[in-house]
Amino acid sequence: MIGWPVPDPQIPSAAHAVLAEAAKAASAAFRDARARYDRAQLAETSSIGADGTASMRLDLLVEGAIAEVVEAHRINLLSEEVGFVDNGSAVTLVADPVDGTANAAAGVPLSAFSGAIVLDETPVEALTCWLDTGRCWHAVAGRSPEFRTSGRRSLDGAAVSLLRPHERSADAWWRVAKRAARVRILSTTCLETMLVAEGSTDAFADANSDTHRIVDLVAAMVALPGAGGAVLDVHGRPLEIDPDLRRRWSGVAAATPELADELAATIRG
Repeated sequence: MIGWPVPDPQIPSAAHAVLAEAAKAASAAFRDARARYDRAQLAETSSIGADGTASMRLDLLVEGAIAEVVEAHRINLLSEEVGFVDNGSAVTLVADPVDGTANAAAGVPLSAFSGAIVLDETPVEALTCWLDTGRCWHAVAGRSPEFRTSGRRSLDGAAVSLLRPHERSADAWWRVAKRAARVRILSTTCLETMLVAEGSTDAFADANSDTHRIVDLVAAMVALPGAGGAVLDVHGRPLEIDPDLRRRWSGVAAATPELADELAATIRG
């Protein structure tokens, strides 16, 4: 068992009821799982998720709690393990139940619940909660959130978070690392993009490994524009709400559109 306490999420009162309930359910399931299972059991895999990757026990337990919330509200669900659950609604909760599951299962306190309310195919509201601290970021499309980006426009000297380097994209990774003043690898996209949104770091990117699914990026798509930043794909592919979670992108989240464009261009080489 992992003995660190899991606090209740600090959810803003203005958050959509489904987002608030889903975040609370995710946090409670996360807390219960860490009390009941050891590290090896939390990381144990028994199935392949809708995104084509192995599902850890922790993923399934937290997603199950979120699915109960969605079913009670009779809306649709698009989530990492189960895929798309169609309840015939115009509203869908797009969720990453535990982003950074490998961190969480190992006891590294860097993982998050992330969810967005999507009306038809348009993300309209998002909530991301840092599971180990309870800290939350809430955003509504078209409105300025309470947080702001750093405003940085240039990659030279920037603080950048990156996905871990892959052999197939090592050159792109190093092109970014050589220009940035500081590089971090936290292994939790949903949390890292919120750190960009609030100005704690200047940018985050997948250096051309096409790892991201829409569940990884949708909350940032809501939060970043209102905070002064931008979210895009390295190759300019549209970020679309697609029930096929095997579809991948190389996402970039940056403090300004200018920095996002320069970072993407540097990755492309």
